[in-house]
Amino acid sequence: MPSDIVYVSCSDTCEIAILAFDRETGGLRALGRVTVPGAASSPGSMPLAVSPDGRFLYAGLRTPPFPVVSFAIGAGGALTPVGSGVLADSMCYLTVDATGRALLSASYPGAKIAVNPIGRDGVVGDPSQVIATPPKAHCAVMDPANRFLYAASLGGDAILCQAFDAATSRLAPAVHIAGRTKAGAGPRHIVFGQGGRMLYVVNELDGTIGVFARDAASGGLMERQTISLLPDGVTEAASADIHVTPDGRYLYASERLSHTLVGYAIDPADGTLALRCRVASEETPRGFRIAPGGRYLLCAGMTSGRLGVYAIREDGVLSPQASQAVGIGANWVEIITPKSD
Repeated sequence: MPSDIVYVSCSDTCEIAILAFDRETGGLRALGRVTVPGAASSPGSMPLAVSPDGRFLYAGLRTPPFPVVSFAIGAGGALTPVGSGVLADSMCYLTVDATGRALLSASYPGAKIAVNPIGRDGVVGDPSQVIATPPKAHCAVMDPANRFLYAASLGGDAILCQAFDAATSRLAPAVHIAGRTKAGAGPRHIVFGQGGRMLYVVNELDGTIGVFARDAASGGLMERQTISLLPDGVTEAASADIHVTPDGRYLYASERLSHTLVGYAIDPADGTLALRCRVASEETPRGFRIAPGGRYLLCAGMTSGRLGVYAIREDGVLSPQASQAVGIGANWVEIITPKSD
């Protein structure tokens, strides 16, 4: 079986580290790194997104003029820059819709979401739509049916839901708030579960996860649960990322102040969460991914500059497996499975 390819963005040096990952053994092997053209650094983060067909990787820079660079993905995961466009602002999150024709993004400092067209050559064009949001938009994710864009407003304690027309790559222009968190929770990143019937949001400021049932037809949300990421007695939080295993059984989230990864079992009946584990992570775990096959979790430590590998046991508990230096400012992780010839 060929190795999966892992990309880790390192904002301090504006580089992308490329690694091979063996999903059978959990082993990592450094393949190289590329510099992202356009800036000497990308303070805070350098978001990445992969096209649905796995042919292109997009990297967003957060210093003016806010370029987004398109890379063609070649043999062995090699990256070749093929062009760049301009984002609407300093965007902290990128995603590509299911058609591969639209790049959607969210701006924390600019309080906006935006759409950029993607050409057949994989190059991103200038913004075609920009929508003002409540304060501190922090993510932009498409629902599994590619019908709605969900965005978290960290400063507005709100989850937005914008209808999306895939034929025109246009969002509904009027901001629609589909759900709210507790005041001061600070919703940050979003993930779906149970085929899109559930939506989970990690709340940065109070260290909780919000669990919402989702109406796939209307996009509406109904709160089911709020559960803490933090140990008893701990009140300060800087929670970051959230993902669900491919089989839908477990959910994991990262917490930067305590340098931990926290795992939960997902109830198959109602989608609610029950704590499974809390383990030490790489320092300042900003972003992570669950590898194809669902047996390993790969977490970037922003302060340590390392990528940690954690085995996911049958009961959902994480077990540290390996660690590989990737670069200071490591913050975003993408994993692809190379297509066979």
